Amino acid sequence: MKKMLILFLSLHIFISLPAFSEVKGYLFIIGGGSRPETMMKKFVELADKFNSGKIIIFPMASSVPHEVGPEQAEQLKRFGAREVEYHILTREQALNVENTGILDDVGGVFFSGGAQSRLMDILIDTPIHRKLLEIYEKGAVIGGTSAGAAVMSEIMITGDEKRDVKEGHEFETIQANNIVTVRGLGFIKTAIIDQHFIRRRRHNRLISLVAENPKLLGVGIDESTAIILSPDEIFEVIGERNVIVYDATQAQIRIYSSRLLSGFNMIMHILSSGDRFSLKTKGVVR
Repeated sequence: MKKMLILFLSLHIFISLPAFSEVKGYLFIIGGGSRPETMMKKFVELADKFNSGKIIIFPMASSVPHEVGPEQAEQLKRFGAREVEYHILTREQALNVENTGILDDVGGVFFSGGAQSRLMDILIDTPIHRKLLEIYEKGAVIGGTSAGAAVMSEIMITGDEKRDVKEGHEFETIQANNIVTVRGLGFIKTAIIDQHFIRRRRHNRLISLVAENPKLLGVGIDESTAIILSPDEIFEVIGERNVIVYDATQAQIRIYSSRLLSGFNMIMHILSSGDRFSLKTKGVVR
């Protein structure tokens, strides 16, 4: 009788657990810089596959969102988008659940460049944020460039350091507890995204973060280059330059009292257009 009761309770708990559906959407993450026509047409094609295909642009990261919004909307229309809208939200508007209706029936969302903190100050932990995660899970494509790329991961690089630095001497060290991060939108939980990567020599800051968070991959995307992350957690590189992946999952990391870092057996991958990489297996897909 006791065994039957335990079995019944176990079965009841199992049945009561919420069902977590697999993500069906795509992430389209651009490292900044110019956006080749072939790249953006691919974004439009992915948006067309879900719901009405309508694309929503959020340009709030920009210092001039009223200029960037219509400019990017016109660009996407030229590249074949059937319907494009841009919305410049305030924090108060993002907190109003009624405004989530702007994301009903959309096929894609695009975050423009600028300062990622501006975008996160408005969207984090709001009904709009939750709706974005929901439509991504169901099949929409979520894209962004520059600052719009940085917000994709759960750990977001702000662009600041804790140490005092003179202009022109930013991120000259590889050390612990120096790179300032905050929560991002959380579309990617297994990697940290960095942008303008090779052009702006941002290796030091991503290596530092990966060494401090060895369970996470570091993905640095250069300008005019993008990764397209599919539901199977494999991304493909498209564009004109490179994507760098740092993997410290099997490395031996030491952090000294001076905050100096050392690490052994960290893996680095240099990827270019057409290369594919699995976030799940942490390896190149041939």
